[in-house]
Formats: sequence, C-alpha cells, structure tokens
Amino acid sequence: MGDERETGDSLDPKFDDKGLLTAIVTDRASGDLLMVAHMNRQALDLTIETGMAHFWSRSRETLWKKGEGSGNVLSIAEIRIDCDQDALWLIADPAGPACHTGEKSCFYRRVDGGKLQRLP
Repeated sequence: MGDERETGDSLDPKFDDKGLLTAIVTDRASGDLLMVAHMNRQALDLTIETGMAHFWSRSRETLWKKGEGSGNVLSIAEIRIDCDQDALWLIADPAGPACHTGEKSCFYRRVDGGKLQRLP
C-alpha cells in the first residue's frame, strides 16, 4: 500500500470525469442519513472555508449553498473522506429539513415489493 492518496495525510480528492465527488450527509445528533449530493472543487473549497454545505447541482449545472433559499442550511461539524478520496461524508447540524420536499431526510420512503412506502 504505497499509494499516498490512500495512506497519507494530504487532501487530494479524486474527482470523477465530470469533476465531481459524491457527498453523503448525516445528522450529527441522530446519525440519520439526510441526503446524497455532489461536490465539485469549488463546492468542496467553499464548504471547508465557510463550514456551510455547498454542492454542485448536476441538473441545473450550478453551484448552490444548501438552504440559501429555504433557510434550511447544513452547518458542517466534520468532513470525512473515504480511503481513495473519491467520496465524502459530511456530518452536519441541519437547520430544518434536509429534503427539498420538506421531509427531514431525502430518504423518507422504503421500497416494498416494487412500490414505495412512506416511513413513519
């Protein structure tokens, strides 16, 4: 295991061919999975700089600060990166629902026999 990216202490993100990393967000207090989004270099840098979650919208092709319109920002308590530095785990303190639908988490439904069932 001589790969510096996997064993060293330098942040060296491995962005995909579109310049993105997958970012998984959990609630610091509950541990609940809140959302999955993507970050480009600018979003990652802004998140590190400000302590507030920023992402890259693949559908709108634009940078966005989570909660900039709704006020439901994500204050970042900790950022972790996986072993080969191509995915991030953001541990956050949410100020309101994380999902744009108004749900606490984007993962509010379960797949049950090919149908979706809302969780309690």
